[in-house]
Amino acid sequence: MQDNEPQNEPIQVGEVLHSVLEQIEVKTSDSAFIEANTTETTLEAIRNEHIIPVFIKDNEPVISHAEFIDTAFNAVGRVFPGEAILKPNIRLSHPIKGRIPEAKNKPASDLLEHEKTIYYERMAFVIEVPTIQAEVGGNLLNLTIGGVKAYNLDNLYNRSGADQHFKVFVGFQNKVCTNLCVATDGLLSQLKVKNIDQLSYAIYAMLKDYNTLQFANELKSFDDYELTEKQFVHLIGRCRMFKHMPDSKKEGIRELTFGDNQINAVCREYYSDSHFKSFADGSINLWRLYNLFTGANKSTYIDNFLDRSANAYQLAKDIQYSLQNSTRCWYLN
Repeated sequence: MQDNEPQNEPIQVGEVLHSVLEQIEVKTSDSAFIEANTTETTLEAIRNEHIIPVFIKDNEPVISHAEFIDTAFNAVGRVFPGEAILKPNIRLSHPIKGRIPEAKNKPASDLLEHEKTIYYERMAFVIEVPTIQAEVGGNLLNLTIGGVKAYNLDNLYNRSGADQHFKVFVGFQNKVCTNLCVATDGLLSQLKVKNIDQLSYAIYAMLKDYNTLQFANELKSFDDYELTEKQFVHLIGRCRMFKHMPDSKKEGIRELTFGDNQINAVCREYYSDSHFKSFADGSINLWRLYNLFTGANKSTYIDNFLDRSANAYQLAKDIQYSLQNSTRCWYLN
């Protein structure tokens, strides 16, 4: 780790997660990896203060947010023994509030803290491995593993044993901006499991199959390709057009999942981002362009966050292939 980041003191794999988190007050970064409509929290707070949803038909608990994070952390330790792991960085959204039965007739303003209950419908987390790094375009990248849980995707009116939905990923986090670099090869966007054992196996298998070096080299290759200002303008125009096109015209075109707010952010930061803005002549390389998209993705809600992250990488790869092989890319020409 770099000397200028003492707050990122690592947790050594092999120690018991619960006891380590009680002793070491560190997190992955002082800057959020996602910002839209989210609240920062700790694993301790989730474990001790949040109720756990249940399947309504038999009152059996679903896999909790804390169990999901614990399972991912343990899988990271098994796949990367001897490496350092940082404390999970956790973001929550869509609170579900309640109260204990004894306080059912109290006005909300009179509720005491112990009379309130809460859990959050959606949760995202990242776990950094700072001893596995890459450098791209002068930016330091740390290997990062994480996931998303959205209870609205589960049928909680069912019985226990029904499918529970998760999203998990492995990629890199850009330490200059905390942007996440995620490709489809390192993403399980529609993981369905019935219990923690299945969840643990799926995360472990994903990490074992992931080629860290290959993905790092693919990211490095973005630095070798540039768009002219005219090409960037054409790209932005096509991005705005895509969602309004009839389905019959979208055939054969890479789907773009970014909305107008994110595209506006890309345009703004093209001129002003301190790390990834365009060059003096208006050109921009693919590494910078990719980070403008991943930076804009921070304003995405939790449930769409990872899919858009992978979509940004797919778009950059399509553009790279077009430039490399002089083939047509709809977004460019």
